[in-house]
Amino acid sequence: MPPRDHDTGTSTRRKVLGDAHVDRAMRATTAFDAPFQDLITDAAWARVWSDETLTHRDRSLITIALLAALGHWDEVAMHVRATANTGATEAEVQAALMHVAIYAGVPAGNRAFRVAKDAYAEMAGAEAAE
Repeated sequence: MPPRDHDTGTSTRRKVLGDAHVDRAMRATTAFDAPFQDLITDAAWARVWSDETLTHRDRSLITIALLAALGHWDEVAMHVRATANTGATEAEVQAALMHVAIYAGVPAGNRAFRVAKDAYAEMAGAEAAE
């Protein structure tokens, strides 16, 4: 794994989630949650997402499945939107969510499909507006 490096984490976070998302998160950071933002930038983005053992596409699919299995719906939507940057296709997300339905339960899969479908519709609407 790469060493903890805040700049690397920030760069990777921008590649995956996009500048607009990261800029919003940075603007919303307060003294209260700044240590948390540093933690996720250093641990999640510099250590895990910057490790080249898996591609961003692969990590994207794993992350979506894990978040769906755990019922973290806002994060599922965010990472589905991030597939525009990671290269994970709708078919691949669909396959990952099928795994969620089998291994984490049909209710989790059902909700995950609804959240992903809404995120893709939002993305299509944003593209149409451009």
